[in-house]
Amino acid sequence: MQEFFIDSDGIPIHAKLEMPEGISDRCPLCIVQHGLTGHMEENHIVAVAAALREVGVATLRVEMYGHGKSGGSFAKHTLLKWIDNMLDVIDYVKGLPFVSQIYLCGHSQGGLLTMLVAALRKDDLAAIIPMSPAIVIVDAARAGNMFGVTFDPTHVPDRLYFGNPDLADGGTEGPSFCGDYFRIAQHIDVDDAIAGYHGPVLLVHGTADEGVPARDSIETARKYENAHLALIDGDDHGYHRHLDQVCVAVQKFVRGLA
Repeated sequence: MQEFFIDSDGIPIHAKLEMPEGISDRCPLCIVQHGLTGHMEENHIVAVAAALREVGVATLRVEMYGHGKSGGSFAKHTLLKWIDNMLDVIDYVKGLPFVSQIYLCGHSQGGLLTMLVAALRKDDLAAIIPMSPAIVIVDAARAGNMFGVTFDPTHVPDRLYFGNPDLADGGTEGPSFCGDYFRIAQHIDVDDAIAGYHGPVLLVHGTADEGVPARDSIETARKYENAHLALIDGDDHGYHRHLDQVCVAVQKFVRGLA
């Protein structure tokens, strides 16, 4: 395992590169990344990465702007900054001599990011795996209601506070999101991103997801040209009940790409 940082316009992006056993030549690589408030050591991120390596795919786990050990402040992060980070990560991977194909896998907000980036880099990404993609973020920003906190979606305040002090920025009473996080999310066109990617897609979603409704992935699977849908019966947003089934679904999908 190699641990290092990838430069993204001056922001250090924390990364861990791991190779599958028995690979001496070229192989595919999957970039695996977390969701909102997440990090690369979450159980579902580690497990999916390990499952990918079991079927011959190298993995690069990364942490986005304001998360984990990467640079940037959580309170100033936006989806545009995450997109910029991921484009730089993909460019880094394109420069690795052993990589034969690039896959992109992301969970929750990272799943939404995966869908957005796929439309921008359709010629670079051979397949994508959005896991419980948080399309609901776009809907919540437009409605002015996220995590139970309401705001005026027409005149978004410059700072919104939520309830986990561990994410507080600069000693504030609770974690804060900049207003631009919501303003940017309001103007994201998910359907346009879906139409812009034509490669294989695996959508994974727990049917008992408490934060991101499974119907979002069901509807999204119908919109992609080449989508597979793995519904994990009775599982939640972080796959705490049937993570093994998630890993099996990912492995089956990847084997089918060969």
